[in-house]
Amino acid sequence: MKELQNLRKIDFKDLKSFREKKISMANETLCEYYFNKANQLADALHPSIQHLVVSDIIEQNNEAKIYVLNRDTGKGTDQLAYFSAGQYISIFLKIGTIYTNHPFPICSSPNDSLKGFYKILVKQADCDVVSNYILQNWEIGTKIYASQPFGSFTYEYLRDAKKVIGIANDTGIAAFYSMAQAISDGIDDFSLTILRCVKKGCDILLKFELDEISCCCNKINVDYIRIEQNDEEDVFVTADVIKEYTTKGECSFFVCGHKSLCDNVKHELESLKIKRKFIRYTNTDFYEDTKGIVGFPKEKLGNKYSLKLKCHGEVKDIECSSSKTLLYALEHGGIGVPSRCRNGACGYCRSILISGEVFIPEDNDGRRLADSRFGWIHPCVTYPLSDISIEVYPYNMKSDL
Repeated sequence: MKELQNLRKIDFKDLKSFREKKISMANETLCEYYFNKANQLADALHPSIQHLVVSDIIEQNNEAKIYVLNRDTGKGTDQLAYFSAGQYISIFLKIGTIYTNHPFPICSSPNDSLKGFYKILVKQADCDVVSNYILQNWEIGTKIYASQPFGSFTYEYLRDAKKVIGIANDTGIAAFYSMAQAISDGIDDFSLTILRCVKKGCDILLKFELDEISCCCNKINVDYIRIEQNDEEDVFVTADVIKEYTTKGECSFFVCGHKSLCDNVKHELESLKIKRKFIRYTNTDFYEDTKGIVGFPKEKLGNKYSLKLKCHGEVKDIECSSSKTLLYALEHGGIGVPSRCRNGACGYCRSILISGEVFIPEDNDGRRLADSRFGWIHPCVTYPLSDISIEVYPYNMKSDL
């Protein structure tokens, strides 16, 4: 405060002319200094697009494959963005006349990105059109268009305990495999116990790889809950089972898998009064339809509505259904919506609701408080309950595919 009192107005009298003189004397070329290097680092870590090419395909079983994705230098991607274990990349595809995307957890060590490749695990699923398309169509040499790494399903030293309990089924194991590799490589420093739900008689994805890492690294342990074929895996992860792994000190809990698994474990952890800061969830189901969504008005199920779309000053009318998300309607209407997570979290598909009534599942409403107050929505988890008018901010993905 004393320093401010000593300032004189006269000192600022010629400041404008002094600055203008200095600017006129400056070189037109951009100087190499700190902020320029910071921008270069930002571009390297957060590229708008990454061009990749399939360099290898590793068969896991008749329902799953690991794809090795190398940088495509011919397309201008000279280096890959570094990532934190547990993050994902979003793959962009054209399937028929539809331009869509799908997030896949990176299934490799962060060190591998420095060597010029990522790995993703793709598993067949009844309702997963993109994964099934990839399994049927990708081959060595296929060109890929991908996003930068995204996601907060990562270990944070300032928040998490030194001991982490990971709970997963096969659909969520890729993220934990990446974490295990990061620990083994010395990138992350915490102990990881992976509690896996597996069905008897089924092939266990990445079992050999994870068992090998756990044998070589004493910070990693993998335990299995084996259940019968017809049983629901989520009901076996009870509070009593969880307590067996939390006898000493605080633990962080990372849960990745189907929504039913995440919902069940959330209930069990709440009964144990685990601090919220020690719990991270990511579910592998996407909200393209209303199946299993709590609170959806049943009388509206299956209704057809009109969707008036405003983008870049132009207006387009397409059809939508209460049984499908607005993102689904937009993609099938030929609109390249800049989505990434498809689960309401990242905000990339953020759009303004001009008029109409919508339903948003409470568990996946990732909007900021101000957005929810002022009519912004995330189409990836938003269902129409009437005729709708929205404004979106799409990009021209067609030129990249």
